[in-house]
Amino acid sequence: MNYQMIRYVISRILWTEAVLLLLPLGTALVYGESTLPFLETMLALTAAGLLLGRKPKQTALYARDGFAVVALAWVGMSLFGALPFVFSGDIPNFVNAFFETVSGFTTTGATILTEVESLTRSGLFWRSFTHWVGGMGVLVFVMAVLPMTDGHGMHILRAEMPGPSVGKLVSRMSDTAKILYGIYLAMTLLEIVLLCLGGMPLFDSCIHSFGSAGTGGFSCRNLSVGAYDSPYFDVVIGIFMLLFGVNFNLYYFLLIKRFRDVFRSEELRAYLLIVAAAVLAIAVDILHLYGSFLESLRHSFFQVSTIITTTGYATADFNLWPTFSKGILVVLMFFGACAGSTGGGIKVARIVILLKASWGDMRKMLHPNAVSPIRFEGKPLTDKSVRGVHHFLTVYLLIMTVSFLLLSLEQFDLITTFTAVISCMNNIGPGLELVGPMGNFSQFTYASKLLLSFDMLVGRLEIFPMILLFAPSIWKRRVVWRHNL
Repeated sequence: MNYQMIRYVISRILWTEAVLLLLPLGTALVYGESTLPFLETMLALTAAGLLLGRKPKQTALYARDGFAVVALAWVGMSLFGALPFVFSGDIPNFVNAFFETVSGFTTTGATILTEVESLTRSGLFWRSFTHWVGGMGVLVFVMAVLPMTDGHGMHILRAEMPGPSVGKLVSRMSDTAKILYGIYLAMTLLEIVLLCLGGMPLFDSCIHSFGSAGTGGFSCRNLSVGAYDSPYFDVVIGIFMLLFGVNFNLYYFLLIKRFRDVFRSEELRAYLLIVAAAVLAIAVDILHLYGSFLESLRHSFFQVSTIITTTGYATADFNLWPTFSKGILVVLMFFGACAGSTGGGIKVARIVILLKASWGDMRKMLHPNAVSPIRFEGKPLTDKSVRGVHHFLTVYLLIMTVSFLLLSLEQFDLITTFTAVISCMNNIGPGLELVGPMGNFSQFTYASKLLLSFDMLVGRLEIFPMILLFAPSIWKRRVVWRHNL
């Protein structure tokens, strides 16, 4: 374990967060609000970064170092990111502020706020900007602007990027990070422009674009996107949520004109098929609530988009929808978006692999001597890859079960408790009943909020970086044996 390098990387991350606070600080200046909450937080971040030390001579980061860096960085970013809310009085209680900040960085969108519009403009901006920073990944952003390691950045990227596997687009990891963030930024700016052209104020357009890009779901309006009651905004935001739920590698392939690789993507085809089927099924089921098929299709499309991409925006209270429609949405909460996207959940890639593996096992029962390798995206999968998906699902269900049992001590109803855990672990935001689209998480105790914060971090970091923090073996120093010749 390279402790000095871990401290150094975290120090650079904290300094990066201090720089990012310049944007909400500028927002405070524009709207005539106090800048002290952001200045004080920036000072604290700078001091913490200085205390963590300088760049060591040995800068290599290995697998366990990458897991530790990612987990500690996300916890540290959330702890310091909560300070502006506390200092400004927007969210005076630190545990509540920490929950809100974790929800922001993990792009969950779960909130303890009952009155969003009472926050300061700068507080609202920082709250939603955490979505944008966390969507593509905090360390991916730092790697894009501050390359820090000697060729071992893949371990950081693999620990932070969602999905069963992560690959480089180009030879250097810093260049891969720049490409990903360049695409991410361009798509975000395009959405801001389209929302402004539709008549949405610039501030509101930025807030909702940050939420769509990071698939987070924080809004500056109490009624979320439903406050605008405009089919144009529903369609624009709904389409962009789906676009940000696609593997970003495919956008790079489009840029370099590798169209065949895009069209052959099994995950993309499965993702679009699931969306289309869910939209049509719900639209038919809720037709009697809205009178016309186009109106029911509009609400169905938006809610399916927001749930499968784990964004969490709302244009309707789907708590009032029929059980069949709510059941579909709960299933989509588990599925999530594509690997390599900004969305949460199990990921469509893993769902496809699990289905293929199950079908392969059943075929072996009928034909024990047959050799039929499992193929995904045109390539045969190794046994190690398939086992990795099974291991992920096993640990995922174990953590979800334990969290559900602990949260049930609150004595809320079963649906509220169950969907609260699902929404936090899958980084969705709203659940059903008390934590539905028109509800919030304010009624939970501080202990439960910390538990759900842990679940959000576990879900965003694909479980293992957070869990491995508690493994004693990860903290052992790496021993290098030298032999005298």
